[in-house]
Amino acid sequence: MKLLRYGPAGQEKPGILDADGRLRDLSAHVADIDGAALAPASLAKIAALDVASLPLVDGTPRVGACVGKVGKFLCIGLNYADHAAETGAKLPPEPVLFMKATSCIIGPNDDVVLPRTSAKSDWEVELGVVIGKRAKYVTEAEALDHVAGYCVVNDVSERSFQTERAGQWTKGKSCDTFGPIGPWVVTRDEVADPQDLKLWCHVNGKPMQNGSTKTMHFGVKHVISYLSQFFTLEPGDVIATGTPPGVGLGMKPPVFLKAGDVMELGVEGLGTQRQRVLAD
Repeated sequence: MKLLRYGPAGQEKPGILDADGRLRDLSAHVADIDGAALAPASLAKIAALDVASLPLVDGTPRVGACVGKVGKFLCIGLNYADHAAETGAKLPPEPVLFMKATSCIIGPNDDVVLPRTSAKSDWEVELGVVIGKRAKYVTEAEALDHVAGYCVVNDVSERSFQTERAGQWTKGKSCDTFGPIGPWVVTRDEVADPQDLKLWCHVNGKPMQNGSTKTMHFGVKHVISYLSQFFTLEPGDVIATGTPPGVGLGMKPPVFLKAGDVMELGVEGLGTQRQRVLAD
């Protein structure tokens, strides 16, 4: 299933794509595409619906972030061997964890607004993992049982805030609008292997990133198991699993976002995003 949220920001309704890719309204069955709707029992009820009988949504409404009321927006840094190499970093012995504030989350085609003092804002296409079942102290063998589905994430990053200012990465990752997710959550049953998906990102029509989840340093199973040893993963939590090479920081010389740029990105089978870049 492809589950999504549509409508004006802050007023999104739950939806689902039918077999022909048309948007159908799920409002009579779930209040939102959030942790409650993504739990196994709720997903089973949605899967049992006759999708073709649901109300069609007219026009082309805005598509919102594919998960509502995200509890934790967790991110794994330096998780692709080829990306670590381009930035001059060593592969870490354990997953590098940082957080993005949930206030940065926007829809997949909403505008990305650069902070007023931004000098080195960058793009990062990533595979997003959406938790559907509470996970605490889970093994790698059990890990995928706790996944509701997958989505596209653009982990927009302000590098000067991230690495040139005192403190942790979070402030360079959490600027308003720096967390586009979606267009939809593709449920786990439709993704045969999360470690065999192509990722890509173009900026102003120029290919920048072209990678595969095959080159992840720590795979999805390991990341979920690892995180669950420290805290409970809850339904509706989103994990961004790292980015392949081709970010602006890795260019020689580096290339960073400016007002007027357009980012287009996607993950195989999970849809695409498109964001205009504006100045605050």
